[in-house]
Amino acid sequence: MASRLPDSTLDQIFRNARTFNRFHTDPVSDDVIHALYELLKWGPTAFNAQPARYVFLRTAEAKSRLAPALSSGNRDKTLAAPAVVLIAYDTGFHEHLPAQFPSYDAKPLFDGNPGLIDPTAVRNGSLQGAYLILAARALGLDVGPMSGFNPDAVNSEFFPDGRYRINFIANLGYGDPESVHPRGPRLGFDQAVQLL
Repeated sequence: MASRLPDSTLDQIFRNARTFNRFHTDPVSDDVIHALYELLKWGPTAFNAQPARYVFLRTAEAKSRLAPALSSGNRDKTLAAPAVVLIAYDTGFHEHLPAQFPSYDAKPLFDGNPGLIDPTAVRNGSLQGAYLILAARALGLDVGPMSGFNPDAVNSEFFPDGRYRINFIANLGYGDPESVHPRGPRLGFDQAVQLL
């Protein structure tokens, strides 16, 4: 039976973790990005589908391609972040199911069935985006996830063939604690939870 993680770890991943708006200039290295993926990939998805796809932007040139799609409130902080990750989902994820989910042949469930493909990709891709945030925090990175952008513009610029679609964007790096807003309240247990 697994043991409870220490409070210091829970603080780092959840209780003291914040959404950062500015980062120090320290780069996010290839090694850190590899470690991030190697950790987040273990999070569960339906049928082990793993529909999320990640595009890391670290150069000024790469980030400038994103700039026109960003809302005015997100543009400057994103261009200044050491790394920006586009968290997209693959609408053809089911093509990988024979290798990723060998328990039985689940691919025919999805073939030609956008009514099942799209919600499965979005739901599980969103889970994987959340795993990325938690894995980043576990590795000592800070994160600024956001949804203030034009998805059609992002898709047109980065995923023109239409197979991948943007879900959300996150800035990554080593955060400047002066950039966080006051912590917002959370719903109380009785407001959010039912025990039946």
